[in-house]
Amino acid sequence: MPQTVQPVMEVLSPAERRKLDGDDDALFYAEPRFVQHLDAAFRARLTALYRERIPPCAVVLDLMSSWVCHLPEEVSYQEVIGHGLNERELQANPRLDRHWVQNLNADQRLPLADASVDAVLMVAGWQYLQYPEAIAAELLRVVRPRGQVIVAFSNRMFFQKAPQVWTDGGDRDHLATVARVLMAQGWPRPELIAEDTPAPGPLGWFGAKGDPFFAVIATRPDGTRPDGASQG
Repeated sequence: MPQTVQPVMEVLSPAERRKLDGDDDALFYAEPRFVQHLDAAFRARLTALYRERIPPCAVVLDLMSSWVCHLPEEVSYQEVIGHGLNERELQANPRLDRHWVQNLNADQRLPLADASVDAVLMVAGWQYLQYPEAIAAELLRVVRPRGQVIVAFSNRMFFQKAPQVWTDGGDRDHLATVARVLMAQGWPRPELIAEDTPAPGPLGWFGAKGDPFFAVIATRPDGTRPDGASQG
């Protein structure tokens, strides 16, 4: 499995990486959570985005996944690879062809070959990364030219497990932070999406809001080596 060593440009300060709960993340996620962490309107918007952006027959990596992927049910992909912190959740996910368990705050190296993935998905996961720069560099390595990274999140979090850069910031700060980290590792300026969603049921008919939808979409260009340098 060829793997290029990626240079990493640090963006966050040590204070911004600090969490209230400094215990091993594996302990927090030891028990499965077979619940939906985001409301139905958010999930529908996310599935619509995947339907629009991810081509059929793509190799998809669902990073920091769980028992659901939110991919459109009617679309077939070449392979869907899952990663997470709870084995039972990943085993219960019917969309995954294979998966592995890894604590990305302890080890950021992904066990995947260079340029082996067409799309990387991360839903409500970036906010728990203490070393997102190393993950962004690894994603540049494993994503194929013209492949995409889609980072989606709302305003929910396990507050005690999120680094200070996330707990201290607002929604716009979160979008800017994800974009800044990606660009520092060689990704082009990403597309940012910020949308309201309707509340479920009758409240939504009268204008009540559900979970806000935020996404950062970065596309790896042609002519970029896994180490971030230009070819030619």
